[in-house]
Amino acid sequence: MTREEKNQVIDNLKVELQNNANFYLTDISAMTVEDTNNLRRLFHAQGVRIKVVKNALLKKAMERTDGRDFSDLIGTLKGSTSILYTESGSMPAKVIQAYRKSNKSKKPLVKAAFIEECAYIGDQLDVLASIKSKNDLIADVIALLQSPSKNVIGALQSGGGKIAGIVKTLSERQEN
Repeated sequence: MTREEKNQVIDNLKVELQNNANFYLTDISAMTVEDTNNLRRLFHAQGVRIKVVKNALLKKAMERTDGRDFSDLIGTLKGSTSILYTESGSMPAKVIQAYRKSNKSKKPLVKAAFIEECAYIGDQLDVLASIKSKNDLIADVIALLQSPSKNVIGALQSGGGKIAGIVKTLSERQEN
């Protein structure tokens, strides 16, 4: 690969790192071709893109990326590395968990993950699978904010009939 080709690959990786808030670094090297293809299909079905990268080129792309700190991830760039790009921070972890369970395997290995500006080092699948997406968190906050107002409105609606009944009873008493 010529220097120009390497620079082009580094620039492409840099753009992908800047444009994706969530990605995983994995090692699928010990898997058979059939297993790798099955895993790729599972990832594709869930909207996860997988790409095998050279560690040295990925390291340079991480160092050149402005506004993001990938320094924690650079130490994981050893051996074979595949990068998984995803919209949902937890989806690759869920796919890997399901794949491992169905194949009774410890492969693929998760080296690290970068989810919404947070680095996760090591094979922390349970933690990564439980991460909620930004939209899920926003929905939870909205539900929490709506809950008190719904309770007040419900109390007023149910109490409205009671108040009207009390007023009617009091007005009837005054007439008698």
